[in-house]
Amino acid sequence: EAILELLRGRLEILGPTTASALAASLAVPEGDVDVALAGLEQQGVILRGTFTPGSPQLEWCERRLLARIHRYTLNRLRAEIAPVSAAEYMRFLFTWQRVDPDARVRGLEGLAAVIALLDGYEAAAAAWESEILPARCDEYDPMLLDHLCLTGRVAWGRLSWGGRTGGRASGPGEPSGVSQGSLSRPIRSSPVALLQRANAMHWLRLGERVEAPALSTYAREALDVLKRHGASFFSDLAQGSGLLATQVEHGLAELATSGLVTSDSFAGLRALLTPSNRRGLAGGRFGRHRGHVAGVESAGRWSLLRAPAPGEEGDEPALEAFAWACLRRYGVVFRRVLARESLVVPWRRLALIYRRLEARGEIRGGRFVSGMSGEQFALPEAVGQLRAIRRDPHRGQLLSISAADPLNLVGIVTPGERVAAVRKNRILFEDGVPLATLEGGVIRPLAPYESRRAYEIERALVRRRAAARPPDAAASGG
Repeated sequence: EAILELLRGRLEILGPTTASALAASLAVPEGDVDVALAGLEQQGVILRGTFTPGSPQLEWCERRLLARIHRYTLNRLRAEIAPVSAAEYMRFLFTWQRVDPDARVRGLEGLAAVIALLDGYEAAAAAWESEILPARCDEYDPMLLDHLCLTGRVAWGRLSWGGRTGGRASGPGEPSGVSQGSLSRPIRSSPVALLQRANAMHWLRLGERVEAPALSTYAREALDVLKRHGASFFSDLAQGSGLLATQVEHGLAELATSGLVTSDSFAGLRALLTPSNRRGLAGGRFGRHRGHVAGVESAGRWSLLRAPAPGEEGDEPALEAFAWACLRRYGVVFRRVLARESLVVPWRRLALIYRRLEARGEIRGGRFVSGMSGEQFALPEAVGQLRAIRRDPHRGQLLSISAADPLNLVGIVTPGERVAAVRKNRILFEDGVPLATLEGGVIRPLAPYESRRAYEIERALVRRRAAARPPDAAASGG
């Protein structure tokens, strides 16, 4: 008992220490100290661990003192951070998300890394292969995306209900069995996400699903076959439903638009987005790549995109997966940067997860981007890249992206009005500052620039990629 009380008093003022050090200071056998320490630990008074960096020995520390030391450490780490401007943060994001020409990837694994960054993000279906992926991958090849899907690494699908309720009888010119209340083909602006298979159930759990959309006869017949027989090839769907091939295609298009089905490869969605008279011909364009657009019957199996049942795994793992996905996507996360995420998760729940991760030392907290209210959290490697961006001189680099791109953060992170996330709209940045937009074929300035630069800016918006101007030209504004 005497050793117990002596140890309690010492540990309240010493901080992290070892059993041998305590035994030496009290001049008692180390074995007696070990027994007393185990008793204090059982009472919840002290904690064991390795608290001093580089220390190979087991250490002990009084619980409340350790909590104070931890708080002081977090506050010191946060105070070390010098925030960057919104423009510098955008420059960081262009590199982080591989849009900067010097950071672009190539090949199968490069594409897989890009999809890992964009995991669970919904964008216009037609924008993925025409804008978003080619902006990050040199010589983008649609066959690589099909390979990732067919090997089970990646899937595609809509995460929220997309159909419209209600309907009427078919009107003139409409296919029989297709009501106006349903969508006969996935419109090119329908939101679709690329998913890593490992996280697909998490995103489906978090996806907003209210009431089932009203479906046409074709869609109901195809859905019934999938429910009865599971994943099925196109020919099996036609045979099982008794519909013509074109009718099955209409049904699948509607189900895909409504977020109810997916296919083994991205070729399924690609075919549904391509008019039938253009399939099978060279000339389907995806970025700079011209390639063969196969028919819907070549997309492999079609299957239900099923949300987890209420009795299955709870929301907490899905919330933590989403918190990590946002960190990987943006490097630095705060409430405002999540404005364009389709999976709506309350910030208060994410903040609790981020605080816990910060307390474990897995991420950093602090003020990373100036002008953004609320708490901010970052991956450790992102903090280092932000420091490098701050030291990197402005190069007058022009970067053009589609407004459907995840990096359309105009009016969210950068000042000004928001730009509608329409695939054909474009935004031009100069060193992270939004310079102009192309909306409906009309160029709208977002920042003042000299009239002599109008042609250069128009070319950069239309060309989509522009090389950096020489430093002397950047300095002179020409």
